[in-house]
Amino acid sequence: MTPIAVLIGPPAAGKSRLGKRVAALLGVGFADTDKMVVAEHGPIPAIFENIGEPQFRVWERDAVSDALSSSGIVSLGGGAVVNTDTQRDLENLRVVLVTATPEAIAPRLVSGTRPLLAGGIDAWTALLAARRPIYDRLAEFTVDTSRGSMDSIAEALAERLGQNR
Repeated sequence: MTPIAVLIGPPAAGKSRLGKRVAALLGVGFADTDKMVVAEHGPIPAIFENIGEPQFRVWERDAVSDALSSSGIVSLGGGAVVNTDTQRDLENLRVVLVTATPEAIAPRLVSGTRPLLAGGIDAWTALLAARRPIYDRLAEFTVDTSRGSMDSIAEALAERLGQNR
């Protein structure tokens, strides 16, 4: 079994929200690697603070391996693609880059629950710049969540993915 599509992209781009909607429209399962880590190990901010990012990345890699062995739609955490094993795993899969403009992202960062984005939009922009070459290399195409409703974006993506099943 392999996923219909794997959603990658920077934090707060809307991968989870979009992925859930697309999976529902296609009538398939949905796996979110961040949610998988949280279910097994607790909140990500607490993991970063109490155990550290290196251990989080180990657990994240385990979740990615599990998720990629399922069918349906998979959403990866923003930094999962930094792992070279994950990059290799994604090479033969349908990968969609989910992104948004900094103007669209800024209001999504208000909660302050993302450990690597304590610096707000400047931290997000720097993170995106560092990871963009990986995202671009892995992605078959890009979906921008900056404008329009998430429902209409999901419908367009589901239609595109459904045509190529």
